[in-house]
Amino acid sequence: MTDITLLDGGMGQELVHRAGDKPTPLWSTQVMIDHPGLVAQVHADYRAAGATVHTTNTYAIHHDRLAGTGLEDQFEALHHAAIKEAQGTGRIAGSIGPLIASYRPDIHPAHDVAVPLYAEIARLLAPHVDLIVFETVASVAHARAAMEAALPTGKPIWLSITIDDEDGSKLRSGEAVADILPVVEGAAALLANCAAPEAMAAAMDAFAKGPLPFGAYANGFTQITNEFLKDKPTVDALSARRDLGPEAYATFAMGWIGQGATIVGGCCEVGPAHIAKLAETIRAAGHTIV
Repeated sequence: MTDITLLDGGMGQELVHRAGDKPTPLWSTQVMIDHPGLVAQVHADYRAAGATVHTTNTYAIHHDRLAGTGLEDQFEALHHAAIKEAQGTGRIAGSIGPLIASYRPDIHPAHDVAVPLYAEIARLLAPHVDLIVFETVASVAHARAAMEAALPTGKPIWLSITIDDEDGSKLRSGEAVADILPVVEGAAALLANCAAPEAMAAAMDAFAKGPLPFGAYANGFTQITNEFLKDKPTVDALSARRDLGPEAYATFAMGWIGQGATIVGGCCEVGPAHIAKLAETIRAAGHTIV
């Protein structure tokens, strides 16, 4: 059968739920500041569930996110805090989220602005992680900037795109998922994340035409709302689905594996119980988790 890499599930939403605090635009970064050790607990729970790759809580640590918060001088310290909380869990993926905002390719910075900003984070993460993962990449331009920024580190790069919830053959920008393939030379894997699980099959079909290992980790939101797409949004503008329990999610993920995916896990609103069920289902199908 197949060797499957099992990612962890969502970190940010899991932290927000466990902390019980009102969400802020700093999202999981604020929770990490206010509740030291909670990130490490979430990592440990995903490891216990069977995950073999653990993503650092660095998705939202950007200079633009910290602007006006009084934490502007904590940029490096926050990255190191997140890395420390992930240590000892297994393979570590250093997360780099989108500049400015998620799901907003229309406001992603120009290439010459984006590359040095992504490169600064890649250099911070590289000495402490096993690989670098760019998450929620919403356009070809975003992908191109990410690859140029991280290749000089010499670390394996996983590029993870976010796709249209209604048509998984398209990026959030409206560009075809297939248009990503010529841009990812030098990447170690190609993934899709933070979109509806129903949309992922079309993306897997596109990935299968390329040369890279591929996979998916979907979210459990009902939809990405217009309210969330405003300036400095908070996640309480989003709501979780009630029809995506661990068994239902595992069924989707096994479908992606059937299409050739070898890397699966979960994104926002997919928690340790989902990953535990997915691990059980993968093994029951005769695959090996690596």
